[in-house]
Amino acid sequence: MRFISWNVNGLRACAGKGFAEKFIEMDADFFCLQETKIQAGQLDMEFPGYESYWNYAEKKGYSGTAIYTKHHPTSVNYGMQWKLGDVAEEHEHEGRVITLEYADLYVITVYVPNAQDELRRLDYRMRWEDCFLNYIKELDREKPVVFCGDLNVAHEEIDLKNPKTNRRNPGFTDEERGKFTTLLEAGFKDTFRTLHPEEQTFSWWSYRFHAREKNVGWRIDYFVVSERLMPKVVEAKIHTDIMGSDHCPVEVELR
Repeated sequence: MRFISWNVNGLRACAGKGFAEKFIEMDADFFCLQETKIQAGQLDMEFPGYESYWNYAEKKGYSGTAIYTKHHPTSVNYGMQWKLGDVAEEHEHEGRVITLEYADLYVITVYVPNAQDELRRLDYRMRWEDCFLNYIKELDREKPVVFCGDLNVAHEEIDLKNPKTNRRNPGFTDEERGKFTTLLEAGFKDTFRTLHPEEQTFSWWSYRFHAREKNVGWRIDYFVVSERLMPKVVEAKIHTDIMGSDHCPVEVELR
């Protein structure tokens, strides 16, 4: 099975840059999106053979996630409150999580909050991280988990071009990196880094300073799986040649 994840940074904008053609060409079993930035009814974007599920932010033009799938799920859940109760309520307003349940696994698309300039949202980000880890641990107790998306963190120095000058910038703080380490230690695997321990490939580039032309980027888009699923992971890829967003799609293939 082929899984694709892509932060499209506005699906309407990406649709005008060849999204549909790329979607059809990649022919994934699951095509997960983040930062769709749309509301219900704003865009008719359906594909033969796929069902689609959407989680919209309450704030217009902000955040949002979606999953297209060829495989009908046994259940679909939006956000984390359905599993964690009111402890997750503060995280239910920005359309950041969709979970599809199947007989033998959960598939999740997630758009993790950005700590933002001057780290003004770092405290919220820390609460989010704790909640999301509890969420996937709860699911993992029932069956293995595949989750993907823009996690808004470059975990290791190899995951960005200029680690020294970005130490306290959003996405590369000790706090954010530490939370991702804690998540992995809880029984999950970063598929790309596990299969490609020495490879420096990026998935996001700033629109400023010709960063993508110069390949001055960050790897902040991931596929993470429950540890016991890792032997079934055939390949993990980053499609740096695909344009249409400031992020490029990432992929994992499972037996």
